Amino acid sequence: MQKDWVVVGLDNGGSSNNATVLHPEKGFLVDRLVELPSRVQEGPDVAIEAIAQAFNLILQQTGIARDQVRAVGLDSPGPASAEGVVSSRGSTNFAHQGWYGFDFRGAVEKRLDLPVVYNNDGNAAALYAHHVCFGAEAARHSSVSVIVGTGLGAGVIAAGHIIKGAAGMAGELGHVHVPMQGLLEEGQPLPHCNCGFDGDAESVASLKGIENNLLPFWLTRFPGHELGKMASLAQAAKAVRSYGEKGDAMARKIFGQQAMAIGRLFTIAANFMDPTAYFLGGGVVEAAPAFREWFLAAVRENTYLREEQARVARFELVPDRDMAGARGAALAAMETVPGR
Repeated sequence: MQKDWVVVGLDNGGSSNNATVLHPEKGFLVDRLVELPSRVQEGPDVAIEAIAQAFNLILQQTGIARDQVRAVGLDSPGPASAEGVVSSRGSTNFAHQGWYGFDFRGAVEKRLDLPVVYNNDGNAAALYAHHVCFGAEAARHSSVSVIVGTGLGAGVIAAGHIIKGAAGMAGELGHVHVPMQGLLEEGQPLPHCNCGFDGDAESVASLKGIENNLLPFWLTRFPGHELGKMASLAQAAKAVRSYGEKGDAMARKIFGQQAMAIGRLFTIAANFMDPTAYFLGGGVVEAAPAFREWFLAAVRENTYLREEQARVARFELVPDRDMAGARGAALAAMETVPGR
C-alpha cells in the first residue's frame, strides 16, 4: 500500500523562504522554487508568520492536506545551536536584536503545531548535495560544502550524516580565519565580518563581504566604474555578478578574491577532514555556465591538496542550487519519522 504522508522542507534565508514537499516513495513533489519574502530583518514575530505563509503556500501548490504532514525540516543561516536557538550575538541575516538568543525552531514548531527538525542552511544544502552525489554509497563518504549567499554558509558531512558538534555550531566554516597574505592587494584593508571577526572566509566570500569590504576598495582602483554610480553599495554589490559574467575586469578581481578565500578554506578542511568531495553552492553558481565553471576552477586552483588527496578528491557544484536548502531540510526531517 502506498504511503500517503509527507514531510515539508522550509529554507529560511536573508530575503526569501523556499519550501518543498518530500514523499517517502514519490520523492520531491515540486521541481521549482516556491518562495515568499522571509522578512527576517523585521524581527522574529513577523518572520515566524512569513514561515507559516510559506508552509501554507507549498501545501496549496502541491495539493497536500495538512494532516498528511508528519514533520517539518527547517533550515536558516547560522550560527545557531543544534536545537535551533540563534546565537546570542545574532548573525549576518539575524541582525535584528530580537533574534539574539531566540528559539527559532521552537517558535516555528509552536506556530505550525508539528514536529520541527532544525539545521543551519549550510548543513541542509550539504546533506542534499552529499546524498545526490553519492546515493546509496553516502554512508561511505565525507564531504565539505560552502554556500555563497548573503553570508557564507557551510556544512560538514561524515559517513552520510551532518556533523553538528557539542553546541550545534560545527561546520560554521564561514567564520574560520583564512590567510590573507597574498589574497589582499597592497593597501586593501583587512575585511571585517558582521560576526565581529576580521579576516574570516565570510568577510570576503559573501554578498556582505562584497558590499562592506571588497567593492569599496576596488572602486578606488577602478575610478569611474559604472557600479560606483549606483544609488547604494548594497545595490551595486548585487549587480557585481552580472558584470562578472560579462568578463568585467573589476568584477573578476572581486570574484577572484572570493575564489581564493574559498580555496584556502577548503585547504584547511583537507587537513582536518580529508573529505572525498568539496561542494560549492549559492548565488555564485546561479550565474551563466561559463562564469560558474570559471569560478569553480579558480576555487580548485586555490585549494592545495597533497598528491594522494588530489587523485581522489571531487569538486562539484551543489545540485539544484537554490532548492538545495529546502530539500536537505526535508531529508533531515524524513530521517526522524518513526517507521518510515
